[in-house]
Amino acid sequence: MNKAEILVIDDEAQIRKLLEITLQSNGFAVNTAISAKEGLIQASSHPPELILLDLGLPDQSGHDVLKKLRQWYTNPVIIISVQKNEEDIIRALDNGANDFISKPFRTGELLARIRSALRNVNTDEHETVLMYSNLEIDLSNRTVKKNNQLLRFTSTEYNLLALLVKNEGKVLTHHYLLRAIWGPGYIDQSQYLRVFIAQIRKKIEDDPNRPGFLLTESGVGYRFVGGQ
Repeated sequence: MNKAEILVIDDEAQIRKLLEITLQSNGFAVNTAISAKEGLIQASSHPPELILLDLGLPDQSGHDVLKKLRQWYTNPVIIISVQKNEEDIIRALDNGANDFISKPFRTGELLARIRSALRNVNTDEHETVLMYSNLEIDLSNRTVKKNNQLLRFTSTEYNLLALLVKNEGKVLTHHYLLRAIWGPGYIDQSQYLRVFIAQIRKKIEDDPNRPGFLLTESGVGYRFVGGQ
């Protein structure tokens, strides 16, 4: 049993029922809300381990709900919405969403995204050496090894990789990464990001053209995946 509690904020009855059945059958405890107001009240009175949030709520935009949640709520928020254009996805991720899944969705993929988000939260904050298959990342000593061989990283390459690893499973947008690594004056310099991502992939991936760790979310950003 996972035992984690999930709050579903969605005004569509069929979706709520589907999610309730799917999540409960996989060991999660589920609470539901049909509006922004109800969802915010439930989240504040009994904070869940994760929130599934629809953008098209009847009383206010899910984007506004997300902003209000992020004033105090630190656990994962996954957006589930029929709105699937890049602008909506990027806006949600920049406002603090951990992930974005478009309706209709495959339940297997949704469950995998939920497990990834919860695993990232439950990672021991004091754990400094992270192991992923043949890859070892030592956050304390700022070193990276592959097959027990020390890899040479520039400071910028390491900082970029570490930021993605610390947010394992979460999509980090181009603007977020550029702002965090190079500063606010570089948020439109996407070529910087492409070059450094390519350099990191050459070092950590078995096949840089078919990456297994550092995945591209087309038009949005990048995600580090350590494995299911």
